[in-house]
Amino acid sequence: MNTIADLRQDYRQSQLLESEVLPDAMDQFRRWFDQALEAQIPEPNAMTLATVSPEGIPTARIVLLKGIDQGEFVFYTSYLSRKASDIEANPNVALNFFWLPIERQICIRGVARKTTRQEADQYFHSRPVGSQLGAWASRQSSVVSSRQVLEDEMAKLEKQYAGQTVPLPDFWGGYRVKPLSIEFWQGRTGRLHDRLRYTRQGDAWTIDRLSP
Repeated sequence: MNTIADLRQDYRQSQLLESEVLPDAMDQFRRWFDQALEAQIPEPNAMTLATVSPEGIPTARIVLLKGIDQGEFVFYTSYLSRKASDIEANPNVALNFFWLPIERQICIRGVARKTTRQEADQYFHSRPVGSQLGAWASRQSSVVSSRQVLEDEMAKLEKQYAGQTVPLPDFWGGYRVKPLSIEFWQGRTGRLHDRLRYTRQGDAWTIDRLSP
C-alpha cells in the first residue's frame, strides 16, 4: 500500500499565460467558471470559505456560491452560524475553488457584508420548500442532543406551514464578498504551476505572476 507521501499527480492539461487572460479578474473568473460547467465538474460552485474568530482562530468550510453580482460573490447561510459570528467580528474572508478534473483552483481574498433583506427573501423563496423549512428547524452551529430533535422539529414545521408560504427567518440571509485579490492557479508538470494574481487597484486590476 502506498503511503500518503507517495500520493502525487502530475498536471499536464493546460497552461495559464498573461497573454491569454482577460484584464478584468471577474471576467476571467466567469470564463473559468463557464469552462468548469462545460467540463461537468460536480458542483463547480462549491467553495471553501475561511473566516477568523474574534480570538484569531481560523475556520474553513464548504459553502455554495449562489451568485456573482456587481463584481461580488454571493452566498447564503444562517446568521446564527459560526461563520456569521466570525464575519461580524472580522469581515475579511477567503474563498477557494478547486476543480481537480481540469487541474485548476481559484483563491480569493475579500471583504464580506450582508445582502439586503430583499435579496435574501428572493433567494430564500427560490429554494425547495424542504430547504426553507430546514432553515427554520436548525439553529446552525448550536449543540443538539440528537438527530431526532431535528427531525421532530422538521415534522412540526411541515404541519405548521402545510399549504402556506414559508416566511424568511429573521436569522437567515446572505453575504456579498467584494474581492481584493483573485489568484488563478493552473496545475503544470513538475510542480511548476502557473499562478496569476489579480490585485484590485481602484476600479482596475493589476496582474502579477507568482512563483509556484
